[in-house]
Amino acid sequence: MTGLRPCFADMHVHIGSSSDGRPVKISASRNLTFQAIAEEASERKGIALVGVIDCHSPAVQADIDRLLDAGEMSEVPGGGIRYRDTVILPGVEMEVREEGWGGGPYHLLAYLPTLDAMKAWTDWMAPRMKNVSLSSQRIRATGRELQQELLGRGGLLVPAHIFTPHRGLLGCSADRIADRLDPEGIAAIELGLSADSAMAGRLSQLDRYAVLTNSDAHSTGMIGRECNELLIGEPSFAEFAAALQGEGGRRVTANLGLHPRLGKYHASYCPSCKAPLEDGSADAVCPSCGSPRLVTGVDVRIRRLADRENPAWPPGRPPYRHQVPLNFFPGVGPKMRERLLREVGTEMDVLHRIDRDAIAAVAGERIAGAILDAREGRLKLTAGSGGAYGRIDS
Repeated sequence: MTGLRPCFADMHVHIGSSSDGRPVKISASRNLTFQAIAEEASERKGIALVGVIDCHSPAVQADIDRLLDAGEMSEVPGGGIRYRDTVILPGVEMEVREEGWGGGPYHLLAYLPTLDAMKAWTDWMAPRMKNVSLSSQRIRATGRELQQELLGRGGLLVPAHIFTPHRGLLGCSADRIADRLDPEGIAAIELGLSADSAMAGRLSQLDRYAVLTNSDAHSTGMIGRECNELLIGEPSFAEFAAALQGEGGRRVTANLGLHPRLGKYHASYCPSCKAPLEDGSADAVCPSCGSPRLVTGVDVRIRRLADRENPAWPPGRPPYRHQVPLNFFPGVGPKMRERLLREVGTEMDVLHRIDRDAIAAVAGERIAGAILDAREGRLKLTAGSGGAYGRIDS
C-alpha cells in the first residue's frame, strides 16, 4: 500500500455548454464548461478526481483538444486529463428504453480512459442517437448491447441514480439489475441524492457492487455536494477502476452524500395537489386529494424491493457519511460561502476537517454550530419530494 493516498472524487458532473456557447446539458448552467469544472474542482472544492459525463459531445471534445494543445491541461498515463491538482475522466450519460419489456427509461454512466476512446464511442453512438451533441440522450440499443460494446472498449459501466423515480434503473424500469444488464459487467452503482448505503443494504442484489455517491452537478456550486473518498495512487482512470474492484489496497474508503431526506425524491409525491406524502407512506392514492397518480419516492421504492428487514453491510463497503453542502445551511448565501472558501479552506475542508473555532471566526457561532451538528448527525430535516430538495429545520 506504499504510495497510496486519500482523495475526493465526484464522478457525475454535467456540462452546460461548450466554451463557444453551444448547449450540451439544457438544464445545466451555461457557465458550466469543461474548463470551469476543472477550475472549480481544483481551486475551490479540493476534489482530485472528477467524472465529466458529457465528454461525448463533439463541442466538448473540441474544447478539450484546445486546452490540451495550449498546454493548459495534459493527459495522464493511467487515463484522464489533468488540470493542476485535479484529473478529469471522460464520461457519458445515456438513456436506455427497453422496447417491449415494460418499465420506464433509465440512465447509465460510462467512463473511458482517453479522449480518443471517447471520440470513438461518440462515433459508435451517433447513428443510434437523435442528437449526439446533447447530454443524456436516448440511445437505440438495449442495455446489454451497450454494455457489451463499452466493456469491449475497456470502459466502465455504472447505473446512474439507481433508485430515483425518473430514469433510475431500479426506481422506474425494473425490479432487478439482471432484468436489464449483465450483473457481471457493472463496475459500481450510483445511489443518487435520495438514498444512502443503509437503504441500499436492504437489497441483497447490490451486495457485490462498490457504491458511489456523486453530485450530478448542474452548476459549479453543486460540484462535490456528494462525493467519494478513495485510497489510490495518482488520480487516473486505472486507479479509479482498481479502487472499485478493491485491488492492491486501493478502495473506496468513504461515501459522502446528502442525508437522504435532503434529496429531491426521498418521499412520495402527488403531482395533482403538489403534496408530499408522509415518510414511508405506501398509499395507493393521495390521502389529500384521492389521486392515484403518485410519484413513488425512493424510500417507498426501496421498501418494496427489499428482501431484508434490516440493512446488511457487505464486506468492503465503506462507511456512509452524511454531508450537508454549504448552500443548504440557513445564513450561508453566496457572499458567506465565498468568504468561507476564501478565508477558511475548500468546501470539503469546511464541511469535514476545519475546527469549529476557525469556522466561527468567519461565519459566526450559529453557522459553525450547524456545520458541526451536520458532521455529527444532529440536524433535523424535512424530507424532499417531487423534485424539491429537503431542508434543514430552523
